[in-house]
Amino acid sequence: MLRIRFGKPALGALAGALLLAISACGGGGGGGGDAANTGASGSGAATSDLKVGLAFDIGGRGDKSFNDSAYAGLMRAKDELKAEVKDLSPVGDGSNRGELLRRLAGAGFNPIIGVGFAYAGDVETVAKEYPDVQFAIVDAPSSGPNVTGLTFAEHEGSYLAGVAAALKSKSGHLGFVGGVESDLIRKFEAGFVKGAKDTKPDIKIDSKYLTPDGDFKGFKAPDKGKTAAEKMFEDGADIVYHAAGDSGLGVFQAAAAAGAGKWAIGVDSDQAQTVKDAALQKIIMTSMIKRVDNGVFEFVKSAQGGAKGGKTISYDLKLEGVGLATTGDHISDVQDKVDEAKKKIISGEIKVPDKP
Repeated sequence: MLRIRFGKPALGALAGALLLAISACGGGGGGGGDAANTGASGSGAATSDLKVGLAFDIGGRGDKSFNDSAYAGLMRAKDELKAEVKDLSPVGDGSNRGELLRRLAGAGFNPIIGVGFAYAGDVETVAKEYPDVQFAIVDAPSSGPNVTGLTFAEHEGSYLAGVAAALKSKSGHLGFVGGVESDLIRKFEAGFVKGAKDTKPDIKIDSKYLTPDGDFKGFKAPDKGKTAAEKMFEDGADIVYHAAGDSGLGVFQAAAAAGAGKWAIGVDSDQAQTVKDAALQKIIMTSMIKRVDNGVFEFVKSAQGGAKGGKTISYDLKLEGVGLATTGDHISDVQDKVDEAKKKIISGEIKVPDKP
């Protein structure tokens, strides 16, 4: 009898291909938000040898923020580089992140992007299992020779948000809502507070985190975001900035309910354009944009050209990796001062802290 023995990589490839084939045939069922989204982002016949896999963070595609920005970069790779693409979303608690990466790698996707710092450990582990696959992780540094870190100067962009908020505030009182009290989200708070205080030293700023470090439910709890922002508006704040993922929807709802003169600042994407509710669009003063889309696309493009990992790329103000949205024309009257602060950060005249 002829016996064929598969090594670990071959078994992984076979298992990954079978899992994706089952998913494509509807084997996953209608499990709602807690089921892995094996969505069909162009997972049909390939138009090139480039197969790009992307694993979302909690919230998945449709979060109108961080994940959707990454998805825009993936779609750009599909359109401009003629890549075959596949996106997957984790279960509600994110416990299957490693499984998603293995599923993509085993099915022949290369390169693969993990969206969010919560993927750090899984990317490091799975990249060692698949040394010939190029991986990228958003919001975390490189952890191996085939891993590219895509990081962003959130503190610099948040500084500009702080400048704009301080100049626009009528009450001299601002708020900040963070989803998870992690080092990454503290960067947003640090920049925002510094920008506001440099602009108006006596301004008051309330800060609230929805969950402690390690508990990522804070990124998907609009009710908690709303409660936190409501308290800030009741206490006198007239502008609240969020870095809370899906929970930011609650911040917007609180601002809309608080009445005239109350504003919210969005994050990651231009949320005045991505939020569907017209009533909420009107109260978004600006958004601190992280160009995750550009980071994802440039990584895919470089991987297609043969570039290898082992490095971390930081998208800062100088590289236009962060900035403020102007939708609604709400900050045009302070834009000159925002631009002045931007120039000083790029030149090094202003040093923005990345810790509160």
